[in-house]
Amino acid sequence: MELRHLRYFVAVAEELSFTRAAERLHIGQPPLSQQIQALEAEVGARLFERSKRWVRLTEAGKLFLEDARAILARSEKAAERARRAQRGEAGELRVGFTFSTPFTPLFARAIRRYRQLYPDVALTLHEMTTLHQLDAIEARKLDLGFVRPPEVALPATLALTTLRHDALLVVLASDSPLARKRKVKVADLAALPWVMYPKESGVGINHAIFSMCRAAGFVPQVAMEAREAATIIGLVAAGIGVSVLPSPFQGMHMEGVAYRHLDDERATTSLQLAQRKNEKSLLVEAFVREALAGTQS
Repeated sequence: MELRHLRYFVAVAEELSFTRAAERLHIGQPPLSQQIQALEAEVGARLFERSKRWVRLTEAGKLFLEDARAILARSEKAAERARRAQRGEAGELRVGFTFSTPFTPLFARAIRRYRQLYPDVALTLHEMTTLHQLDAIEARKLDLGFVRPPEVALPATLALTTLRHDALLVVLASDSPLARKRKVKVADLAALPWVMYPKESGVGINHAIFSMCRAAGFVPQVAMEAREAATIIGLVAAGIGVSVLPSPFQGMHMEGVAYRHLDDERATTSLQLAQRKNEKSLLVEAFVREALAGTQS
C-alpha cells in the first residue's frame, strides 16, 4: 500500500466524486478509478458505493478514512521533522562540558540562546573531564565539548576553537599569610602541601599546574586528591593544602577560602570548543555559531 493510494482515496472520500477528485489530484479519472479498485482489492473491502450519479463511503470506507487521514498526517509530520533536521532545526545535539564551564557566563548565554533559537532540538548536556570528552567526541558519543587544553596530543580527527582565556588562581585558606598578598608567586607555594585532581582523572588543568611548578623549580607535594572542585575548595578551607583552579571557580564562595592571582604569565588557561574535523552537521554548525557569538558579548 502506497501513500499516494491513500491520498487518492482521501480525495475521493472528501469530494464524493471521481471527477472532482481527479481534477483536484491533477490526474485522469480512469487511472484514479483503477487505483481505487486496486486499493480496495489490497485492503480486501469495498470502500465506496458507486452509481452513475453518486459516490458514497461504505462503513468500511468510513473507518478506513479515519486511519488514512491519520497515516497521511503522521507521514507529513515525519517528512517535516526530517526537513527540519536537514536545516539544523531538529534532532539531537550532545554537548559535554568541564566542571568549571557552568561558572562562565559564555556557557550560560550559548545554551540559553541555542535553546531559544532551536526549541525542537533535543539538547543534552554531559559533565565530563576534558580527556573523557575528547574520547567521547571521537567515538561519536558526543557532538561537541567545552574543554580545557588537554595534556595529551589532540587526535588528528578533532579540532579545538578557543572561546575565552581564564586566569589560574591560587586557592588558599583565608588565614594563610599568602592570602594577605594581592599576587602570589608560584615559588611561594613550593614548600606547601597541595590538593589536586587525581592524575588519572583526565582534567586538563593538572598539566598546566605541573608545568608552572617545574618552571619555578619544584614539583607539587600532593597531600590529598579530590575529583570535584567543590571538594578541593572545601579541603583548602580545612587547611589540608593549597590548590590552583581556573578563575571561574572563584564564583564558588566558601567561608575560610581566599582566591589570589599568580604572579606568572603562564598562569592562564583557556576554554575551548572541541568538535570533529570536517563536521557536516548543521546542528553542530549552529551551536558553534552561537558559542562564538557569545565571545563577542
